[in-house]
Amino acid sequence: MSEMRTEKDSMGELQVPADALYTAQTQRAINNFPVSDTRMPESYIRALVALKKAAAIANQKLEQIPAETGEAITKAADRLLSEDDLMQHFPVDVFQTGSGTSTNMNANEVLATLASRETSEPVSPNDHINYGQSSNDVIPSVIHISAALKIKNALLPALNCLAASIRSKAEEVDGFIKTGRTHLMDAMPIRMSQGLGAWATQTEENIARLEQSLPALEALALGGTAVGTGINAHPDFSALVCDVLNAETGLNFRPAEDYFSRIASQDTAVAVSGILKTQAVTMMKIANDLRWMNSGPLAGLGEIELEALQPGSSIMPGKVNPVIPEAAAMVSAQVMGNDVAINVAGQSGNFELNVMLPLVAHNLLQSIGLIANVSRLLADKAIASFVVKEEKLQEALAKNPVLVTALNPVIGYLKAAEIAKQAYREGRPIIDVADEQTDLGRTELERLLNPEKLTHGGL
Repeated sequence: MSEMRTEKDSMGELQVPADALYTAQTQRAINNFPVSDTRMPESYIRALVALKKAAAIANQKLEQIPAETGEAITKAADRLLSEDDLMQHFPVDVFQTGSGTSTNMNANEVLATLASRETSEPVSPNDHINYGQSSNDVIPSVIHISAALKIKNALLPALNCLAASIRSKAEEVDGFIKTGRTHLMDAMPIRMSQGLGAWATQTEENIARLEQSLPALEALALGGTAVGTGINAHPDFSALVCDVLNAETGLNFRPAEDYFSRIASQDTAVAVSGILKTQAVTMMKIANDLRWMNSGPLAGLGEIELEALQPGSSIMPGKVNPVIPEAAAMVSAQVMGNDVAINVAGQSGNFELNVMLPLVAHNLLQSIGLIANVSRLLADKAIASFVVKEEKLQEALAKNPVLVTALNPVIGYLKAAEIAKQAYREGRPIIDVADEQTDLGRTELERLLNPEKLTHGGL
């Protein structure tokens, strides 16, 4: 066993690893919650430490803590944020007390230990690091801070990359005409660029929704302390903390107009998760369209060939599978599941406090990270690199009896249906059957049934 030391808190003494920076309350949480072996996300912990640093600077300016103490806390926070192995100091399970108090105290204790090494008097986790704060306003604030930062710095750039890749590919394949499909059945032709353009529009609309969500995320609960009244916090504390955070991040954090709502509810997180779920739905559609178009290569649609990235089977030589779309589909399913959990957690605002905050933080940040990562994979290793199989497109177009729809205004629906059924029954091109069954003439039929012309709509 490793060496231990004795630590004490308001509940008494207990043993803590001798080399740990945390102390008693963190150890109690480790002992109490051996649930999942899943820690809070690193992006969340980094945002928490950044908030503690900003709080120390604000409290020092407001003369709420000694200057020496504030400087030591700031130095300790900078040291933590520079560490690659930061998470060794934050072992508390996600599934813990619903307010996230254990994580808040974990940060307070680690910072107090480091800061105390720089001061003549000990730095207290509660009286100094946590001054003017409560877990009840800190943890919801860090949910907003970490989500806003990850959306701005990771997700939005990744989604813009995906949308740009789709638009670029759409321009590249604009000349290819393919059979459209509704109900997975042959329908009127479309340009391949039109199908891809729909993906791009879906993604761009989700980008706009995420951008519109940022102002709500930038409104922080910090300053409300325990229940929203702001007890034990200086009136200017929250605004000063936001100023420090904004200088560090380039965002526009501000005290919430109503602390009570930000502490008692997680409506903003629920709304943002809904946007992430919508992007997951978009990605699932893109991934499945790619898989269908790539299916085969002989017995499927075979309209495109995705980049070959790895062997597809341990028993069937030469088989190659659509691995990137499959990964994207699994990410989509996970994000949808995360959203359900966040919805349930959002309902757990009992009176003045939501009590599923760690779960909200974990799922929200996981969804943001998963979508950001897989969006770049889709862009670079699926969409940008697929090859169009034009012969397969033309083969399907030539046999598509639904092209007869273009003749409806000329010969009527019932006659057109009769021609379509005969062409399908005999396996013949629609133009040949229409030439026999109408007096329009071959030249006029070629004009009316030109697949490229049909992709522009109109009469």
